[in-house]
Amino acid sequence: MPTRPPLQPQDALCGGQADTWRQVFLRELRIGVPLCLGVALFLTAVFHDPFHLNLVYSLCIGLTIQGLIEAGRYAMAAWMARRRPNDPAAQRPWPGWRLMGPWIVLSVVLGYLFGATLAGALTDTRHLHSLMAGNLRSLAVISVVVLAVSAGTTWVFYSRAQLAATEAAAQAAQRSAAETQLKLLQSQLEPHMLFNTLANLRVLISLDPGQAQAMLDHLIAFLRATLSASRAAQHPLAAEFERVADYLALMRVRMGERLAVELDLPSELRTLPVPPLLLQPLVENAILHGLEPQVAGGRITLRARREGAQLRLTVHDSGVGLDAARPSRGTGFGLAQVRERLATLHGAQASLTLEPAAGGGTLATLTLPITT
Repeated sequence: MPTRPPLQPQDALCGGQADTWRQVFLRELRIGVPLCLGVALFLTAVFHDPFHLNLVYSLCIGLTIQGLIEAGRYAMAAWMARRRPNDPAAQRPWPGWRLMGPWIVLSVVLGYLFGATLAGALTDTRHLHSLMAGNLRSLAVISVVVLAVSAGTTWVFYSRAQLAATEAAAQAAQRSAAETQLKLLQSQLEPHMLFNTLANLRVLISLDPGQAQAMLDHLIAFLRATLSASRAAQHPLAAEFERVADYLALMRVRMGERLAVELDLPSELRTLPVPPLLLQPLVENAILHGLEPQVAGGRITLRARREGAQLRLTVHDSGVGLDAARPSRGTGFGLAQVRERLATLHGAQASLTLEPAAGGGTLATLTLPITT
């Protein structure tokens, strides 16, 4: 199963999903503008200056400080991520207070000077800034307000970044647990198939030693060909069909002419990645519960079709069929394991159904999203 790359600095405020610069800019404005508006109202109430002038000064100073703080945060986080690529703590979008503390103070000083100069140029009220600078009490009040707003804004960003990092860590832990569970399910499913085959071989040895020898040869070739592939998280759909074909070759040794097989895999679907051991339990179930109870045997048909963004795999057997009065979704070990694996890998996007087929027999339908 492919793993997700570590959280990058540019993912800071979006829960681990990288945003465009436009989205980041709009989010910064949604936070900064209301804060600047509040500062303008506060200054108007304290100094009784025109509100529109205070608003321009507040926006210019506040947004400049905010921009400097965030630019520094992104730059330092990216620098730490490049410097320590193997350190999970360095991949977080927050470089730490040891770096951000001094940068916030510097951003407040530079942002105040540049923003006040810009506001004075925009409103042609440079003299207002000079008068305010001459009043130490006014300057102290403004500085405290600006510093408090800057620190509060930074704390909001820091909290959201920490939340994003926590969510990313939780998702990584969940993926790790899912991978472990899938490996466990697969390790349980492989012996299940092997034990069934050996049980069939044991019966055949007493009935037809020659056929038993041929079946044993097929089994050895099947295990040799699939041992490494079965440990992979995914493999091409063509490989899944080949494994089923190997398994059906084993079954044909035992069932002879009672078993007919049809495999239908369009060439454009051969390279699609799928989890291993999805079709084999369905085929095994069709033989065990559908064809073997029927004296004449029957036919198994495997088909793969693409329906939009989904892959649809069907296993149709012409066997005895399901009990029409009690439609079953299957309760066997193999089917239960397939459903559990699908739920772990794809959630509600994947499904497995078992239903009576038109014309008799049983139809198993496996649907899962196409991941390429």
